[in-house]
Amino acid sequence: MTGYGKWVAGSKTKWITLLVWIAVVGALTMLWPAVNSQVDNNAANLPEDSQSVQAAKISEREFPTGSGIPALLVWHREGGLTEKDLTHVGAIYNKLTQEPLPHQNFVPPLGNLPPQALQASLSEDDSTLVTPVLFDKTADSEQLGVAVTQLKEMIRTETGGDPTAAKVEGSDLSLRVTGPVGISIDATGLFQNADVALLMATVILVLVFLLLIYRSPILAFIPLIAVGFAYGVTSPLLGKMAQEGWITVDSQAVSIMTVLLFGAGTDYCLFLISRFRQILKIENSKSRALLRSITDSSGAIAMSGFTVVLALFALLLAQSGAYHRFAIPFSLAIFIMGIASLTLVPALLAIFGRTSFFPFIPRTPQMEVNRAKAKGKPAPKVKSSHIRNRGIGGLVVSRPWAIVGVTVVALGILASFSSGIKFTYDILSSFPKDMESRQGFDLIGKQFSPGELAPAKLMIDTKGKADGADLKVMLGGISYVDTVSDPQQGAIDKNILGFDIEFKNNPYSLEAMSHIPALLSTTEQALLEVGIENPADNVWVSGQTATQHDTKQVGERDTDLIIPVVIGMITLLLLLYLRSVIATVYLVGTVILSFFSALGLGWIIIHYVLGADAIQGAIPLYSFVFLVALGEDYNIFMISNIWKKRKKMPLKQAISEGVNETSSVITSAGLILAGTFAVLASLPIQVLVQFGIITAIGILLDTFVVRPFLVPAITMLFGRLAFWPGKHQEVEKPLPVHESSGD
Repeated sequence: MTGYGKWVAGSKTKWITLLVWIAVVGALTMLWPAVNSQVDNNAANLPEDSQSVQAAKISEREFPTGSGIPALLVWHREGGLTEKDLTHVGAIYNKLTQEPLPHQNFVPPLGNLPPQALQASLSEDDSTLVTPVLFDKTADSEQLGVAVTQLKEMIRTETGGDPTAAKVEGSDLSLRVTGPVGISIDATGLFQNADVALLMATVILVLVFLLLIYRSPILAFIPLIAVGFAYGVTSPLLGKMAQEGWITVDSQAVSIMTVLLFGAGTDYCLFLISRFRQILKIENSKSRALLRSITDSSGAIAMSGFTVVLALFALLLAQSGAYHRFAIPFSLAIFIMGIASLTLVPALLAIFGRTSFFPFIPRTPQMEVNRAKAKGKPAPKVKSSHIRNRGIGGLVVSRPWAIVGVTVVALGILASFSSGIKFTYDILSSFPKDMESRQGFDLIGKQFSPGELAPAKLMIDTKGKADGADLKVMLGGISYVDTVSDPQQGAIDKNILGFDIEFKNNPYSLEAMSHIPALLSTTEQALLEVGIENPADNVWVSGQTATQHDTKQVGERDTDLIIPVVIGMITLLLLLYLRSVIATVYLVGTVILSFFSALGLGWIIIHYVLGADAIQGAIPLYSFVFLVALGEDYNIFMISNIWKKRKKMPLKQAISEGVNETSSVITSAGLILAGTFAVLASLPIQVLVQFGIITAIGILLDTFVVRPFLVPAITMLFGRLAFWPGKHQEVEKPLPVHESSGD
């Protein structure tokens, strides 16, 4: 490490290191597009062989007029829609027929109907009418947003008012656009609006934390500069990959990647900065101090970063696009940030030297004496350093059994609450209650059947052996079905019949999703009874509910695969780094316990405090990958310190000093990392709120419970066995604290 340290932070090469970073960022920024310009929020989440994907293809082929993405226009007036309102609706649909919107696929001929005919479609209290507009499935959220904006302008012109701005509970005519189109537009809008707010909040939070911890404006900006350069390299690299079609990125991945860069990136910077500050208090030469701090911390930083990169790479094994799209952006971001922490940050510290910590500049005792003499002041008293053997480290080595017992019981109680978690895949529940598409859905659920929001399309290849009318009667008799349309004949294969089915439940709910396999099974049984062999090959269900059902199935498959893979990879890395089976087992075990404790405490807060009935189904896998990978960072940093010290002093003293030496930097890093994830909880998107809360809780548990108490206490209990099968070099005589304080 000595040669590497001299190269990146030498008296001359420090400027070369900085110039190389500036040149690389400048060149990449000019040559390749930023990742934000290449996002695709409509990318497929399901593999091609999924039932709902295959069904969607058959629906487009056989029933093209109904195969578009529906926007549901929910017209509402308290007290009842007037004849004038219905006349406006007819006129608007006439215009849509004559002057189609961009990407418009199909509209029903409502303009040809008199207002009296439309009254038959009103809700029971005559207050609400739902009318569809279908758009091409190839249109993305941005294109759909443009089309809907034009539609709303057309409506304002026709009605002479602004129904989209009118309150739903008021007496004026109101309009809310919902359905898959409205939901897609709102979801994209939430993430677009969140990006800038998230970035600003994260930067301010990290800056404030660094100022409070180190009270140095220069030092506070060094990690931010490093993160900025890392993002400056990562963004065009990802943008180029996306442009070439090698990867797909979405707004959610970019948002969380930004948080990860600031949180984890700042942590890596602090590991080096804290060591540099510590050694400056015993070393006169800033160059030697920096070189020594690079040598001491670079291994732990590299190992920590590599652990996170590999854990995030495991997401490439996911079949779900929502997980798979996270792998490359997150892994690349951490990899680039790790390089910046080991090259750019040392160069910046070499440039600023002790001034980095201004106005509280760390100096050796002799430097403090000389400085006092120069100012004509009495020499400062040298504080006794025996307190280093007290504090948390002293408590841990004196009462390890009590600490292990208390922490394991406490974490176990919290973990037990994770067994009671309820999950949801309802995207609407993640929206704010005043969001347009959610208001529209609430009106549909109140005035009609919730299933009208997104009907399922059941398609049956009858082989000419089943009657459409009989099938409709059979389907209409199913307990969870609200309405069944008349049979529609396939455009190419006349034996294929299509039925639009509305469930009684919210089509995005778990209850509705559970109806998909039941509906398939019931229909297959009906085909068997008329003599059709292999009925499973002749029945398909498309639509949002079928898609959500497959999303749940694929997500559960990914979770069951990726979690063991991540645990296995981290276990292998720790074995190679520590060369200890025993230490590896309890390090991995404590982080897994911490994860389930975070889930349990997160559920207590989300369910019992915030009032949510369920958490989003993707949260456990997201949180696990981040918490297990990032949690091991702190363990690696602390354990590597203990491992080095035990070669020069008794294990008890090594544990005590190792815990005390790393406590401040890991506490600082943990607070910053937890804070950056907690910023997600300020956004109006429930899935990010829940992810932010659970991840922040897990990081805080690692920072204040697992790392300072549980892990060192277990190490103390195992003693020399903690290094098995590696050899433990016994050192019987404790070293004076001042001799070891620089290690």
